[in-house]
Amino acid sequence: MTVLAGIGFSAPWLLLGLLALPVLWFLLRAVPPAPRLQQFPAVTLLVGLTDEESQSDRTPWWLLLLRLLLVAAAIIGLAGPVLNPNTADTGRGPLVIILDASWAGAGHWPRLQNQIETDLQAAHRAERPVAVLSLTKPDALQFQSADTWQQQIPGLRPQAWRANTTHLSQARSALENVETDFDTLWYSDGLASEAEAIILPLLETRGTVEVVEPPTPIMALNPVTFQDGTLHITAQRNHAGLEQTVALQAMGLDPSGTLRALSTTPLTFDAEAKTAEIDLSLPAELNARVQWYGLQGVRSAGAVALSDDSLRRREVALISAQSGNEGLALLSPLHYLRNALIESTDLLEGPLADLLPAQPDAIVLADIAHLPATQETALIAWVEEGGTLLRFAGPRLAASDTARTEEHPLMPVRLRAGGRSVGGAMSWGAPKTLAPFPDRSPFYGLDIPAEVEVRSQVVAQPDPRLAERVIAELSDGTPLVTRKSLGAGQVILFHVTANAEWSSLPLSGLFVEMLERLAISSGVGQPDARDLEGTTWAPVQVLDGFGTLGEAGRLAGVAGTALLTDPLSEALQPGLYQSEGRAIARNVLTIDETLTPPIWPANVTLRGFASAAETVLSGYFLALALVLLAADIIATLGVSGLLRLSRTAAAGVIFITAIGLPHSVDAQDANPQTSAAAEVTLAYVETGDAELDRLSEAGLHGLSLTLSFRTSVEPANPQGVNLDQDELAFYPLLYWPVSPNQATPSAAAYEKLNAYLQSGGMILFDTRDADISTAGANSPAARRLQQLARPLDIPPLEPVPQDHVLTRTFYLLQDFPGRQRGAPVWVEAAPNDAEQIEGLPFRNLNDGVSPVVIGGNDWASAWAMSDFGTPLYPVGRGFAGERQREMAFRFGVNLVMHILTGNYKSDQVHVPALLDRLGQ
Repeated sequence: MTVLAGIGFSAPWLLLGLLALPVLWFLLRAVPPAPRLQQFPAVTLLVGLTDEESQSDRTPWWLLLLRLLLVAAAIIGLAGPVLNPNTADTGRGPLVIILDASWAGAGHWPRLQNQIETDLQAAHRAERPVAVLSLTKPDALQFQSADTWQQQIPGLRPQAWRANTTHLSQARSALENVETDFDTLWYSDGLASEAEAIILPLLETRGTVEVVEPPTPIMALNPVTFQDGTLHITAQRNHAGLEQTVALQAMGLDPSGTLRALSTTPLTFDAEAKTAEIDLSLPAELNARVQWYGLQGVRSAGAVALSDDSLRRREVALISAQSGNEGLALLSPLHYLRNALIESTDLLEGPLADLLPAQPDAIVLADIAHLPATQETALIAWVEEGGTLLRFAGPRLAASDTARTEEHPLMPVRLRAGGRSVGGAMSWGAPKTLAPFPDRSPFYGLDIPAEVEVRSQVVAQPDPRLAERVIAELSDGTPLVTRKSLGAGQVILFHVTANAEWSSLPLSGLFVEMLERLAISSGVGQPDARDLEGTTWAPVQVLDGFGTLGEAGRLAGVAGTALLTDPLSEALQPGLYQSEGRAIARNVLTIDETLTPPIWPANVTLRGFASAAETVLSGYFLALALVLLAADIIATLGVSGLLRLSRTAAAGVIFITAIGLPHSVDAQDANPQTSAAAEVTLAYVETGDAELDRLSEAGLHGLSLTLSFRTSVEPANPQGVNLDQDELAFYPLLYWPVSPNQATPSAAAYEKLNAYLQSGGMILFDTRDADISTAGANSPAARRLQQLARPLDIPPLEPVPQDHVLTRTFYLLQDFPGRQRGAPVWVEAAPNDAEQIEGLPFRNLNDGVSPVVIGGNDWASAWAMSDFGTPLYPVGRGFAGERQREMAFRFGVNLVMHILTGNYKSDQVHVPALLDRLGQ
């Protein structure tokens, strides 16, 4: 590709046609030829007559120019112009594009798609066949034209898992099946993997390998754990760097059923640290609502840590017919239940009538045979709505007539009278042990200690449905635990007591494990693979690569051991899995996993994303040629007298022609705030005064132009914001000119303003009254500012000290003039313990950015520029005035750089350069 004046041309030899335009000019001027003058006396008879139809003796110059522009536009369009061309050598021969395509690349996926499209355009110009290989979903390679692949780019999506050994083996096989050599363009997700060892050596034997690294650091969350009664959260990033703070959000449903952030907490990565940790304590009710924890603004599955039963302390109500007696604690039906559940649940004890309104997750009835009718009805309704009722037998239940003749709603089976015990009427010769749990039982896979024995129990009546309701039995086949469904809930009966009176089961660890399997205990902490042996877990919700939680659809169930140990893949996706009323989350990262950047060999070429995407201009120029052709036809008919247009009709033709010109349409431009999120955008507060708002816009326009010329910041066009309607988080700076008659914002607007200030935004208040305030008068604008700022959460202020970082973020300044000068500029006051360090000309004030700056020097008037870059308002007189305007621009540059970079110029690393500039 040949580059001329910053524009590339794929067929530059066509531009030689532009050399023929002067020749074409003279040829067109010669057609039609000039008429020969001949004296004819009779012509005098025609003097005074007019001919309505006239014909020019030669082509008008403006029509010639139109035709030359038409030909020039066609020639340039056919030459293949490209804006921001990729001038790198794109190579020759087949090209294989490899995508890691994992969750780690989801945060910059739109930019990745644009970069792939740019590289495919370069491959298309070089006529290279291209094949695309996704490591997370490898398929056989198909070499096609680059433009064919360009049409498939919008359908590319990152997966919620990274390529495992199976994926990489399949990818290697696909690459080995390619018979010819090829070059490789590898889009890395920024994390090290086994691909460097399995695939890279093969690629290097086939051709050159170029790796495109991601533009932003990768961040993710490890699974949340319980430690010392609090939630322990660990975040990872793949590159250690500067101190960085992100917002950790706990997402869940509020009481109205709306998904929202229930809690937002700052999480800080220290400088040179790759991990950040925080302990979070939430009220039990709030914690029960949390569905996942996420990093605000990070769009990837790795930035989401799902919550499950291991993080929720379930509320369990314990109810017994006996009253408490400290002297008989070991005989209490609730003693062993308390010990088994107290570490993992919130226990509620009291009368059933008092506990039902609290809506506990489970209710345990220990040897309660009868309930009052009203309580029984309420308990049935509670179970049908999804509650779990766990009942234990005992002397009272064995002696009662409950569920004798017919099945009781709150009993899973009918019972025989009297029960069964060693030495009783229905006696055993010896205590019985437990039989292995059947595979359909929730207890399947649990080890049964040999010392667990049953001496007495209540016995179930024979029933056709008894077999399907038995989930644990004794060695002789006698049911030990039975269960039935009731509405959306379940009723479970242990046929022994909750204490050690009838069996040794409550004395064993098996008792606790059985309660966990029944979801009575939340089982704080992730279970071991051994605990899940023999269970099958159905996916309920799964994460996509962008971190969006959706329905699992028809995904197959997963074995319990595989759920915890197998690598993520299409068959085992990160998400929430359920079994027997319990829920376990499989997150993207494991508890001990860290993020490590890849290390590439020296012979691998590394590059980043292009700063600007290529734009093919051929269509624009060819469309312009067609528009000019239509204009030429209309003009030719008009000049020849064959077409008559009124002024209105002519204006209509011009309008239709103008709207037919090609123009770029970006869906994001429909909403200015959406585009503001992608670029640095300065904003001003709309005051309701049209003239003042125009001044603010022109001032920020001038400041944006200055920033573009002098710094690496290239702001978009400034925008006005309505405090009641617009979101403020997109704008780093709000310029707020204060006028005496300005309306007071609403309470909702003040809430947004306070949130904006707390999240790092800055408001520049400008009372534009320096000429009054310098004389010691209290201006109307200053009094209005006091009223406007009273509801804002503004810290203590002080005039800008000489060592404030605002005096040196970009320029070294000691004065901050605008169109006027002399008024003090106020910023957040330094802490009382800030002391000047010996040998430094300023204090170490690494304490963030001042949320407000207040002054009255009318900065917008000094910054204001027209669209042509000329000042709109005079400042001072002569050279001194222009010098004052220059200092105003420097203040604006310092202010914006202070907002964007913080107090980094307070770091001691800048001291030598600053001392040199200060001449010290």
